[in-house]
Amino acid sequence: MKDHIISQKTMARLCAEPSSDDGLDPHSRSRIMPGDRHLHGRSQEGPDRKALQLCHQVAETLEEVLAECGDVVLQALRVLDVEPAPDASRLLVTVAVDAPPEKVLDPCSVHDHLVRASGHLRSEVAGAITRKRAPVLVYRLAANPDAFCY
Repeated sequence: MKDHIISQKTMARLCAEPSSDDGLDPHSRSRIMPGDRHLHGRSQEGPDRKALQLCHQVAETLEEVLAECGDVVLQALRVLDVEPAPDASRLLVTVAVDAPPEKVLDPCSVHDHLVRASGHLRSEVAGAITRKRAPVLVYRLAANPDAFCY
């Protein structure tokens, strides 16, 4: 079957204002045109809505899993923020130690506990979200949780 090519004359009769992208598939555009606010559902500024929803869902799941786990160090952690790093396939999880001031935990020890439990945490996240692949979780320990802005 031959491709149907519309002549410039016919195209000019079909539209009020001809432009350079007339007749092109709108889904195949690879750049943001002036005046366009969205490209393939993604906003120009910041992560898209679906990525933010995923981050919120992952934060809630991790908060529950950490509170219920048998490791005392992980139980003392609080999820402050989850953000795409750089996209939704990899998430940066910021945690803080929520323990009394007299019980100071070594950051290296906290990191070791998170590394050992990372497989379990990722599998719990995978069970809670509806995605084909579970995102990779990267952890960051906040030095001062009161100074952290959401």
